[in-house]
Amino acid sequence: MAKTIMRIAGVVFIVLGVLGFFNDPVLGIFDVDALHNIVHLASGILALIFASQGESQARTFSLVLGIVYALLTILGFMAGDDGKLLGLVSNNSADTWLHLVLAVVFLVVGLKKPASGGGMSSPSM
Repeated sequence: MAKTIMRIAGVVFIVLGVLGFFNDPVLGIFDVDALHNIVHLASGILALIFASQGESQARTFSLVLGIVYALLTILGFMAGDDGKLLGLVSNNSADTWLHLVLAVVFLVVGLKKPASGGGMSSPSM
């Protein structure tokens, strides 16, 4: 499941990163700037790389993204509407709420226990 989520997230981040260079605010509500777009592109590329390395790596990267997005959410609430995160990255309240949703999703995916090995068990002696 984590591989699939990371693949989807990777493609979406890349599309949004590219779109942000031509359309700000993205989808009419998300404030972005060049650095914000570069972060989306890098996140998307990394998500695709980790997804390609297997379920465990995808889960680990999802957990990392969940933690990062949780921190971004806190910073976003502190910066307020139309603030800049750490004085660097464009952000508004729509971004902050989306970051909260992403943090929850990525943390759940990252913390989810892997599926069992398919019912194969070793014989008992």
